[in-house]
Amino acid sequence: MSCIEQMKYKLHLERTSFKEAREYIEKNSDEVYYVDPGYKIFKDYYIIGVPPVAMGVRGTEMLFTYVKPCHGTFVMGIDSEEEIARLRENEKEKIKKSLKSGGPKGKVESGSAPASFSEMYKK
Repeated sequence: MSCIEQMKYKLHLERTSFKEAREYIEKNSDEVYYVDPGYKIFKDYYIIGVPPVAMGVRGTEMLFTYVKPCHGTFVMGIDSEEEIARLRENEKEKIKKSLKSGGPKGKVESGSAPASFSEMYKK
């Protein structure tokens, strides 16, 4: 297992709270997905955070929270069309329209996004 810091990434926010990270991802992504803590990305890494944990897609970049012990929470972006495709497939029912003007660029039907966080986690 390698370190995620060895991948080519971009830091969007540093040493922030989970809430601020989620809000940043919601406002700066074309598509937003909400995953449970422990969601696995890039085969070896687990997303941790306070639910709902937002993951965003902006073009070919995936935005997500990264927690580094003793340093805090960061919002990272990594280009990975493969990981974005896996996220879309696994979490397609949990998509939320972007808060950016114009909504998501992907094909998302109106009404397919949950109205609230509690509705999103109904089984």
